[in-house]
Amino acid sequence: MKKLLFTVIAVFAALTLLLTGCSVPGGNSDSVTLTVMGRKSDLAKSYMTSIFEQYEKATGNKIKPIAYEDSEFETTAQEKFANGEVPDIFMHFHNSDLNRFNVEDNFLYLNDEEWVGELTEDSYEYCLDSAGNLMGLPFWENSISGCYYNKTILDSLGLKPAATQAEFDVLCQALKDSGYTPICWPAGGGSWMVQFALDPVFADDSEKLSKLNKNELKYADIPEVTDMVRWIQNAAEKGWFGTDYLNWDINSVSSVMSSGKAVMTFMWDTWFYTDLAKDGKYTVDDFALMPVFLNTADKGTYEGGNLNMLMVNKNGKQVDDCLEFLSFCADEKNYNIAFDGISTVKCFKNQNTNIQSPMVTDAADSIAENLRASTAASKIEGYSSDDDVLFALDSLFRKKTDVEGCVKLLDEYRIKRAHSEGVAGF
Repeated sequence: MKKLLFTVIAVFAALTLLLTGCSVPGGNSDSVTLTVMGRKSDLAKSYMTSIFEQYEKATGNKIKPIAYEDSEFETTAQEKFANGEVPDIFMHFHNSDLNRFNVEDNFLYLNDEEWVGELTEDSYEYCLDSAGNLMGLPFWENSISGCYYNKTILDSLGLKPAATQAEFDVLCQALKDSGYTPICWPAGGGSWMVQFALDPVFADDSEKLSKLNKNELKYADIPEVTDMVRWIQNAAEKGWFGTDYLNWDINSVSSVMSSGKAVMTFMWDTWFYTDLAKDGKYTVDDFALMPVFLNTADKGTYEGGNLNMLMVNKNGKQVDDCLEFLSFCADEKNYNIAFDGISTVKCFKNQNTNIQSPMVTDAADSIAENLRASTAASKIEGYSSDDDVLFALDSLFRKKTDVEGCVKLLDEYRIKRAHSEGVAGF
């Protein structure tokens, strides 16, 4: 009888455990898995992996990253969306490529979320659409882009950073003559550098930008664009990008810069804290900052921050869980852990564990004089760095076209994309 009673109790206990698994550590039957789609390098950032791990530990829920190679992200993600494979959370910058994903139909506006007041004014405004709707939570590095150079190598050669385009050209040749690759240009999978060159062209002339976006003006009509492409071609031919640049992508930059194989690269300060190899010959302490010189502004230019947004699929089955995740990300206890020691201008009012890069503070006067808001990537209709610019420059580098042909390709790709996105005038 006792044996039978024990068996009944054991069965009842097992059933109870099965039905109330959520109360048992590691056996949460009510847990959810949220999919987060983004670029491979973006999802691997230390502050992203930190917030994912914090969330999983605190809630028992899971984050499933869906990562695509940076150079393939826009087209692959667009294909997934077309097939109805929309993630719970989508990571994207507020740029023209976002038009591919039909924001109004696919994503939830976040105007009334409780954490909105936690955002700084700049980060809040960055995430607004033209109608003033908040499209996503900015959870990213707010950095300064420019030409970061190995000051240790320059000092050893008795060379100084440049303050004008002519000085920069002389510096590049001096480095080449000294046996160094002057610039790490990751032509095999990166072309974000071009937006830095285009920023002063359009940030300094709003009428020119307006006409371009109405299809009343083309790149070919703007001398600075041709000047930029010609400079890039000449730099490649002079060996200023080295011999392996066609095989380099964003994942190559770390080893190239930390080893000293190249002396300069067009990058942003936060990258040196999150991506530069820690075990290389050179560390973040060996680098300093000067403007980007790509032959469109004589005194060069810096670009202000671009922010990755976390956007919620409004047609998904886990909208409430996604909103809870965003609230978790926007909690000062959590984001201050994620961004601890990261060099970035803050996105949240109570962000206090981030640091300001000495590279940026040391160049403060130059930055104040030559800083432009990110303009090309976010405001030129049809602009696509990952696809169109990359393809056009690849044709130039491989001598499939000349300077004028490359500019023509940049126009054709941009116009075709703007047309496909239904932009008026295209």
